Amino acid sequence: MSSSNSSFLRQLSSKQGCNKPTSKRWGHGSLKQIEEGMYNNNMEKNQNENGLFVMKKRVMVVVDQSPHSKHAMMWALTHVTNKADILTLLHIVSPNYSENDYNSSSSPYLATTLGSLCKASKPEVEVEALVIQGPRMATVISQVKKLEVSVLVLGQKKPSPFLNCLCFISSKDEFVERCINNLECLTIGVRKQSKGVGGYLISTRWHKNFWLLA
Repeated sequence: MSSSNSSFLRQLSSKQGCNKPTSKRWGHGSLKQIEEGMYNNNMEKNQNENGLFVMKKRVMVVVDQSPHSKHAMMWALTHVTNKADILTLLHIVSPNYSENDYNSSSSPYLATTLGSLCKASKPEVEVEALVIQGPRMATVISQVKKLEVSVLVLGQKKPSPFLNCLCFISSKDEFVERCINNLECLTIGVRKQSKGVGGYLISTRWHKNFWLLA
């Protein structure tokens, strides 16, 4: 699975063909883009129990309460991460949030819950949950740089036909596009297709709505 994941990410990353955070980590104890190949500048070299050096990367997913966010998280877990990789779930809480305004979408425990789900689904991957209060774009930019993220995965929801007719782009889609076009790491937008179609639509800086059946 690891070799196929690496090959898939190299295809996606190619130009050719198309406030103080709280954290929790689950674990047993980066693909920064370059001009022509852009794959493994940010990957760490670690020594395993057999004394062999293995490469591991940090994959970040921005999570919230939405279904498309959870689809992106599970897609990243199954299609991007390999054994010993770090999966970081970043939940950005509104700057105006307070404990008195509790609701499910802004709960600081959301990332922890999702992290437990990921660890149970794929124990060989180290999982980290971060909850940061602040502006969304600025927080993503700072954390990608600080943590030397290799791959950033963002969920996208199915666009409204009415908004498409008006050539209108939602604020969330605009956020994803800004991340794809401006961040230094490989950034992937993931949209789950309807049950009748199946698969995912994948977008990167050089691939738009690439249909992935798996």
